[in-house]
Amino acid sequence: MQTDTINILVVDDVPQNLVAISALLERPGLNIIQAQSGQEALEVLLVERVALALIDVQMPQMDGFELAELMRGSERTRTVPLIFLTAGARERTSWFRGYEAGAVDFLFKPIDETILRSKVNVFVELFAKERQLSRQLEELKAALSLNELFTAVLGHDLRNPLSAILNGAELLARSSPEPMVVSTAGRIKSSGKRMADMVEQLLDVARIRAGGLELRRERTSIESLCRNIVEELAAAHPHARVNISCSGDVHADADASRMAQVVSNLLSNALQHGAAQDPVELEVDGTEPGRLGIRIRNAGSIPEAALPAIFQPFHSRQAINRPNQGLGLGLYIVRMFVESHGGTVNVESADGHTTFTVSIPRR
Repeated sequence: MQTDTINILVVDDVPQNLVAISALLERPGLNIIQAQSGQEALEVLLVERVALALIDVQMPQMDGFELAELMRGSERTRTVPLIFLTAGARERTSWFRGYEAGAVDFLFKPIDETILRSKVNVFVELFAKERQLSRQLEELKAALSLNELFTAVLGHDLRNPLSAILNGAELLARSSPEPMVVSTAGRIKSSGKRMADMVEQLLDVARIRAGGLELRRERTSIESLCRNIVEELAAAHPHARVNISCSGDVHADADASRMAQVVSNLLSNALQHGAAQDPVELEVDGTEPGRLGIRIRNAGSIPEAALPAIFQPFHSRQAINRPNQGLGLGLYIVRMFVESHGGTVNVESADGHTTFTVSIPRR
């Protein structure tokens, strides 16, 4: 039997009826499975997946309605479409019982060949499309899994040579008095640092997509965390100014490392893309009893059309008109880290200023 063959189950206690229906439906790609009782049909359904079951209503020991009820009670067979075949009177009570048992249709004997083939073909096509979609989904899952594994391995294996490049550039700058050598070493170090940041972003995205992001929550001073980030960024932006203001209780149960990445990403963007002459405002708002807010505001605008997708991967670099800087993953990682804390992050851009607001629960 070909792997693409579709099974149709026909259940009838009269052998001649089974032979007749099988002959009517027989064609390449269809496998007609015959069962002469409800018990035999259940045994077939334990090992075979069928696109449709044609069930005779009047059968001894277990009638068609009882078989349908048993099929609906099983996880494996509850979604199998059922068409009842009956030579009985067209009584409304039988119809009601049949539809309650899960029937999609009734066919009355003697059965019209054209109608039978037409109805069966509909369910065969639906089953074929469902199977095709299922295969495509499995292929996409496999490709995604392989892609994420590749990203994680690539990011991990890039760390060692990058460390060697950064250390070599640092040693070169310290050991040579030549201005050109020092300048070249500085560019190497700067480019290496950018690449190292990209590798870390790729690893973070791989962890997020694989569901491997774990938080280590502890009582954290968000004010101290923000001040440390400002000091670290001062070396890269010596002429920029960040004004910090804090109010209320600035402590929260948070993963200090992840929240540091959130603040660092948002603050780096604000310093890099804001107007150089205007300071960046960083506010830690601890006035609410259950939540803590962080607001970062700079002089600069983001196009209104770009705001809805700015936290999506690879969208942010187009939104801020810097297509050649970074991977466009920073704001996506910010959103995922904040949401993993049970918080929210939003952006507003109006009147020549842009404000990112982070809100996380204290506990």
